[in-house]
Amino acid sequence: MKKIGLVGGTGPESTLMYYKELNSKIDQMTDGRMMPDIAIESVNFRKAWDMVVAGDYESLSDYLSEKVNALKKTKSQVIALTAVTMHIVFDSVAEKTGVTLISIPQSVCNEVISRGYRKIGLLGTIFTMEQDYMKKDFIQNGIEVVVPDEESRKLVAKRILEELELGIVKESTLKEFNELILKMKTEQGIEAVILGCTELPLLLNDANCVLPCLDSVAIHINELIKLADTEE
Repeated sequence: MKKIGLVGGTGPESTLMYYKELNSKIDQMTDGRMMPDIAIESVNFRKAWDMVVAGDYESLSDYLSEKVNALKKTKSQVIALTAVTMHIVFDSVAEKTGVTLISIPQSVCNEVISRGYRKIGLLGTIFTMEQDYMKKDFIQNGIEVVVPDEESRKLVAKRILEELELGIVKESTLKEFNELILKMKTEQGIEAVILGCTELPLLLNDANCVLPCLDSVAIHINELIKLADTEE
């Protein structure tokens, strides 16, 4: 099995999910015979987030590229960013490092296509909801992506940054998000919702959400496992 390299720390909670699930799923897949070799380069979340907020994408790209290049030195063969928002510089990092990074948006888009959805909701950080890096693969495949209204986008972003990024999960927030998702279904006709921030699965899942959830972490992890399990 190929070695997996993760650019983690954005934030720590989602990085923990990646590490735990990759080990658990590959262990189960191999009937307890194997767990993966994993290298993690963890970034300073505050530093990276400040670059995003400031729109300093060149510095962010350089910073993440350093981490990807460090993973190359560990002989990692399947390399990925573990945060949707960091995909804001995905193309730039791939170009600078020469690495074929495994994209969260593309992985989720492939899953949406396989399920036959044509209109989906998107929740995530303010940048993920308002910019195009999470949406472009869907648009290119004729899938409509719907985001909440401005006030609701601010609420979602606040809850992610002030609660979920810190590992805080509240029933009151789950209620708020389900009300928002139901509103998007009623008013805009969405068929499912993308958990477009890698901390959102801490809060939402198919069992407690009013619509089917497209868990970007689980989908991405499955793609990493599939690629790691292929021959050269």
